[in-house]
Amino acid sequence: MTQGAAGSDAQAAASGALKALALGCLDEMKAEETVEIDLVGKTSLADTMIIASGRSQRHVGSIADKIIQEMKNRGFGNARVEGLPACDWVLIDAGDVLVHIFRPEVRGFYNLEKIWGSDRPSGHLLAG
Repeated sequence: MTQGAAGSDAQAAASGALKALALGCLDEMKAEETVEIDLVGKTSLADTMIIASGRSQRHVGSIADKIIQEMKNRGFGNARVEGLPACDWVLIDAGDVLVHIFRPEVRGFYNLEKIWGSDRPSGHLLAG
């Protein structure tokens, strides 16, 4: 095995552990309608996008705080976080894993599942 392959294996393992951590926290905090979207081959932004809903602004904030704290406790470093003060939509950007936590009304408005879901074309658009 080459060193590059070992590095990518380690990165994949870390990404998998981070995804499992986020999904575990979402389940523990009773997040609703959790969806995991595989982004491999669709974008270079991340490998996985996780979308979930909280019942209220306070619930969204509590879920986000739990994920952020667990990431720090388990050595994943500091993720970039947007939207925490308002808690209508919180984005946790942990590199290979993006976690979106919405209030239901906001989630319905942006509809990220439709934008990034499996029905999204994966081919390149050709000028014509």
